[in-house]
Amino acid sequence: MGNRKSRIAKTATQALVVLWELGLFVSWKNKNAIEGRLAKMGHHFSDAELGMALKRAKHLTRKGKRRSYVYIQKYPYDHVDLSFVKKRCKT
Repeated sequence: MGNRKSRIAKTATQALVVLWELGLFVSWKNKNAIEGRLAKMGHHFSDAELGMALKRAKHLTRKGKRRSYVYIQKYPYDHVDLSFVKKRCKT
């Protein structure tokens, strides 16, 4: 993946992979915590875009009810196999 400082996420899906790589999803996180971390990185995605990316993220699982979901990784980040992300996100 190269230098982390040079990683620029242009979509919410790519940004979620960067957060996963940084280990944010080791414990349960709500959407506000994820939005806060993205804001610190300079990313400000719309609610709909981020919500859809969280719903479709193959590396995350969620629990809860609508408007109160929490998310955690299904498995630890492995930089070797990100083929499922590369197919959906053209970098």
